[in-house]
Amino acid sequence: MADHSTPSTGLLKAQGVSKVVKSPDGSDLTILHDVSLSLNNGEAVAIVGTSGSGKSTLLGLLAGLDQATEGEIYLFGTALSALDEDARASLRAGRIGFVFQSFQLLPGMTALENVMLPLELSNKPDPKGIATQALERVGLSARVLHYPSQLSGGEQQRVAIARAFASEPKLLFADEPTGSIDQETGVRISNLLFDLREQTGAALLLVTHDTQLADRCDQRLLLETGRLEGQA
Repeated sequence: MADHSTPSTGLLKAQGVSKVVKSPDGSDLTILHDVSLSLNNGEAVAIVGTSGSGKSTLLGLLAGLDQATEGEIYLFGTALSALDEDARASLRAGRIGFVFQSFQLLPGMTALENVMLPLELSNKPDPKGIATQALERVGLSARVLHYPSQLSGGEQQRVAIARAFASEPKLLFADEPTGSIDQETGVRISNLLFDLREQTGAALLLVTHDTQLADRCDQRLLLETGRLEGQA
């Protein structure tokens, strides 16, 4: 029987992870090659690299949104290969937050409703109160009833950050969180991410092209053509 216990006390650990997909001509295309890394409680790690290097694919694997072809990923001490999709979602619920480049807000819901939704899905008590407080923390108390189309890009990203931190996650995944906004707004979003990290103690795993954002992390890891080349 396979041993699915974690080999360390870390929050997240990847061992020899590879991802292979079929190319249009039917041949194997290796997106990630033998990647190993770890993330501890409260730590901030940035994965940097050029477009197409496999950063977003790696983030999806580490979060259990996709499955590795080879290797193992341990999240909160549990081997992801031992879990089906529902069990992986259950493992993430209330303990992981996400921030994406494209915000991923539901257009038919207000800012408040967007932040409330994952709280309601994970059966948190008083989701409206928690969501209201989360939006206040990111400076959007005057925008709670606005829809995404009525918000600037920076405001939409602040809603996304409020949503990610509202459940007080142990770990936050961010995929190019400053990629769709101007540089000045990006600095404010970066400050907000790290202020909330300090307040909540959440660990951060960032995929970013933003060197200023990466420089604020405890580690910078360079991914090149699917291979982790160590410290950037």
